[in-house]
Amino acid sequence: MSVINYITTIQFDFGAISLLKSECQRVGITKPLIVTDAGVKAAGILQKALDQLGGIVVEVFDQTPSNPTEAAVMAAGKQYQTRGCDGLIAVGGGSAIDCAKGVAIAATHTTCELGQLKTYATIEGGSGLITEKVAPLIAIPTTSGTGSEVARGAIIIVADGRKLGFHSWFLVPKTAICDPELTLGLPAKLTAATGMDAVAHCMETFMAPSFNPPADGIALDGLARAWAHIERATQNGSDREARRQMMSASMQGAMAFQKGLGCVHSLSHSLGGVNPMLHHGTLNAMFLPAIVAFNAQAESIKTEDRMNRMAYAMGLGQSSGADIPAAIKGMNARLGLPTGLAAMGVTSGQFDSIIAGAEADHCHKTNPVIASSHQYAELLTLSM
Repeated sequence: MSVINYITTIQFDFGAISLLKSECQRVGITKPLIVTDAGVKAAGILQKALDQLGGIVVEVFDQTPSNPTEAAVMAAGKQYQTRGCDGLIAVGGGSAIDCAKGVAIAATHTTCELGQLKTYATIEGGSGLITEKVAPLIAIPTTSGTGSEVARGAIIIVADGRKLGFHSWFLVPKTAICDPELTLGLPAKLTAATGMDAVAHCMETFMAPSFNPPADGIALDGLARAWAHIERATQNGSDREARRQMMSASMQGAMAFQKGLGCVHSLSHSLGGVNPMLHHGTLNAMFLPAIVAFNAQAESIKTEDRMNRMAYAMGLGQSSGADIPAAIKGMNARLGLPTGLAAMGVTSGQFDSIIAGAEADHCHKTNPVIASSHQYAELLTLSM
């Protein structure tokens, strides 16, 4: 069993879910609210978590939507308060974990009334309002994509329709239980989409201009793991080694993206608010080729040879940075992902709303090239 203390405590191994009860005891959770979704419940994974909590009174909120909303956060927050819970366990993908982070704020910082959560959003200046009062959280990821189990942020669609980021070191889960066995039954389409989310995290954080060599190293290694194993995991859901490597890549991408992300995520966050039915990881996969090519012009990318270093990690060759966009498009095709945004139902008539949201997003200013409205329009067109 590997115990990794970097940002938070991570229990990583097949069967690590068996440590759930002891981790609750370690962080002082005696009556948890489990935040999950209907799919995780139907797949039997929720029951696997419940089976480890014998003797502990447990509440369950299983109505997390595919993109977490303020309404879901407030409903779970009220359940947390009325049932006298003292901690949270998130079981699911990034949506369940992010929803639980929203509950950690709402149940301890507000009266759980709809419309109040935006006060704590990063772009509203609310990060400093999130304090150590947040409810303790244990995160158990069931996909390999967002890495939210080791991240300080959450992405939630607030009551006014915006998809906003909430960031605080107090939101980092007290424990991340990373059990690759929980991902063995993940459908191929979801494996591909969440896997490309992990690829995007590793690539974007490596391209971000901030000085953070440890984050760069973690991201580059995560990219190598993800790129080498995503097809295997997608084609054979029972490939244990591929699942292990993808879960590590997902975790590493989120460990590293404290450095910053960029236009891939500013556009994905915005478009996900315009149409909450679109999968975040799939959107990232659609935007990556155009934005990697756009970022190649940045002086910080050129100075540190970042394109070629990514290409080498991806097995494309030492001087193949220019080949990355085509390689990503090829990977998307092999994984069975859409050919572009148009195939996902996106239209040019939505561009103005998407661009406005992207320019306001917290990831906009951490891209190596600050995109103008006109450049965002070009990137959207190229991604169609």
